[in-house]
Amino acid sequence: MSFDLSSLAQAVDSHGQVARILITDHKGSSPREAGTSMLVWDTGISGTIGGGALEFQAIKAARKQLHNNTLTTVQRIPLGPNLGQCCGGSVTLVTECFSQSSLPEETSYFARPVKPNTPEPLWAKRSHANARNGTETLGTHLQDGWLVEPITQPHQPIWIYGAGHVGRAIIDTMQGLPFDVTWVDTKADRFPDQIPENVTQLVAQNPAMVAKHAPQNTQHFILTYSHAIDLELCHAILGHSFKSLGLIGSKTKHARFTTKLQNLGHSGPQISRIICPIGDPSLGKEPKAIALGITSALIRERANVTAQKEALL
Repeated sequence: MSFDLSSLAQAVDSHGQVARILITDHKGSSPREAGTSMLVWDTGISGTIGGGALEFQAIKAARKQLHNNTLTTVQRIPLGPNLGQCCGGSVTLVTECFSQSSLPEETSYFARPVKPNTPEPLWAKRSHANARNGTETLGTHLQDGWLVEPITQPHQPIWIYGAGHVGRAIIDTMQGLPFDVTWVDTKADRFPDQIPENVTQLVAQNPAMVAKHAPQNTQHFILTYSHAIDLELCHAILGHSFKSLGLIGSKTKHARFTTKLQNLGHSGPQISRIICPIGDPSLGKEPKAIALGITSALIRERANVTAQKEALL
């Protein structure tokens, strides 16, 4: 696990000062592993460090820390009868308060003292150097008053067009995963009442008009109720920079769209970037099966990119 700078920055932008609770170590059984974190502000939370009495007390202490303007605390908490647990172990929690002025830079790792006026120890300097030359992968580590964490890579932008059965299945499957999802449809009442936190709902009478505003590295998935809208979206997206383009449908639909897009002036190589059908055919054609195929492929791709970046450090 790593430091999710993107989610923290969004929380700070929405709520002002935010506390981040991080499990840095545990002895014996623990509700969650080292590297697990959650965010806390006056009126809400995001994430979990395992629930129960441990989390309740940690949230209460974090809000007190926010009110007292205490920047950092380190606590070793026994997991015994006082917390309704019997494992006899303990967890170490680091709680840090962040504001717009104290957010870290967008680098590959975040190293900082958790005890005031503590010089950077030699192990932290060596860990960073080793990570850069590929002999070590940085992980969450607290020692000698310093805490080091790798920073999560930015969330991949995903644009999904269509709030029908397949669209809803994809959104449900991607909930809580490191994707920045924009969900587009023509009317507000086509969306469910509850939208996951990592999803932005976008109502557009003409979805093709908003597609051009997607980031250049967006992965698009087109699955609307209308073949005409699907074709317009393909036409619009092919006219701009994009990372990938998936279209729901059969090989016959793909062939028909190829001919129509050629008539609209798109080249063969550009049209060949359209993936149709989408998902993993071996899993089936049910909405959930399509969603699992798409999401698992995105997770594998993200893991490969992370591994390649770490190999270059």
